[in-house]
Amino acid sequence: MASYIAKRLLAAIPVLFGLTIIVFLIMAMIPGDPATAILGSYATPENVAKLNRDLGLDKTLFEQYVIWIGNLFQGDLGRSYTLNRPVLDEVMERFSATLILAGTSLILCSIFGLLAGIVSAVRQYGWADKIITLLVLIGISTPSFWLGLLLILVFAVNLRLFPASGMYAIYGGGDLPDLIHHLTLPALTLSVVATGVIARLTRTAMLEVLRQDYIRTARAKGLSERKVIYKHAFKSALVGVVPVIGIQAGFVIGGAVYIETVFQWPGIGSMLVTAISTRDLLLVQGGVLVVAAAYVLFNLLADVVQTILDPRLR
Repeated sequence: MASYIAKRLLAAIPVLFGLTIIVFLIMAMIPGDPATAILGSYATPENVAKLNRDLGLDKTLFEQYVIWIGNLFQGDLGRSYTLNRPVLDEVMERFSATLILAGTSLILCSIFGLLAGIVSAVRQYGWADKIITLLVLIGISTPSFWLGLLLILVFAVNLRLFPASGMYAIYGGGDLPDLIHHLTLPALTLSVVATGVIARLTRTAMLEVLRQDYIRTARAKGLSERKVIYKHAFKSALVGVVPVIGIQAGFVIGGAVYIETVFQWPGIGSMLVTAISTRDLLLVQGGVLVVAAAYVLFNLLADVVQTILDPRLR
């Protein structure tokens, strides 16, 4: 198992390295000058030229990339132009908030997606299967940002059951119940699409397993239907579903960018939106790199869990 994990980590290095190049080039192609955006009304040609020299932006793209990647290997992601603080500190502070939102959404979509998929497969072509299929199709087809606005309108503005924005109350709060109160709407919004994907694939995997001979043998031995479903069929079907959950982990982290904007959640997504608008190149590069690394690690974790469930995959 240790050698398998080591191989997967080594395979992730070229992916992350290629990602650094892509992110760096994309940011370089965005129109506008960071020095001009930072200086604002003080952006005279002399001031712009001086700031570009101070920031190292007067060098060629290759030189800028070599300097950045060299600092990266030393654990230094640079210093934010606009915030005037180390990028790593800002990214990790924001990423903790994103991890709370994405982790909660992943737990919700995994639980509801697996349960919906099992019920839909066991009750194939029944009313429960039809209702779940309809809800799944609606959930997958609904834009997350629109759903977030709808939930804010209904539950925050009209019913006043949940707050419309933020992570904690401005006055008071700050404890776990306050966090859960603010987390409910964005976490539900972010988990809807992933729940639908997991439910559909769980249904497909369960139907395939339920047709196997050993399931018929288990029923012929007189085992209860609950034990056949959850102890035998679900365990086998879960092997094929776990990688999908790993992929959805990356989806919820990426989807947090616009969900955090809708709900004003102080995570890495809202940070990236602000950093892109202000042309804070180092902050964008650091944020995207951390998100990509998290995506790779989530998929690695899913693969490890899959090999534990089915040792033949090793």
